[in-house]
Amino acid sequence: MPILQVRELPEVIYQRLVRQAKKEHRSLSQQAITEMAKALDLSLSNKQRRKNILDEIHNWQNSKDLKMLKDPVKLIREDRKR
Repeated sequence: MPILQVRELPEVIYQRLVRQAKKEHRSLSQQAITEMAKALDLSLSNKQRRKNILDEIHNWQNSKDLKMLKDPVKLIREDRKR
């Protein structure tokens, strides 16, 4: 994911972002991303965001990496035997 650094951010913008982040229980970075997405009219609806997350989970569950993982019960039992 790309990184964005903003220099010489006006204090008034910074303070408003800080207040909004606290109000929304987000980090400053999360709030800045949310505000930029709104300004660029890129914000997703809650329903669409949930669908995207569920699709990612589904894709991860069906990936080859997951099939290569060992059974967690077996791993715990092996660890207890040590």
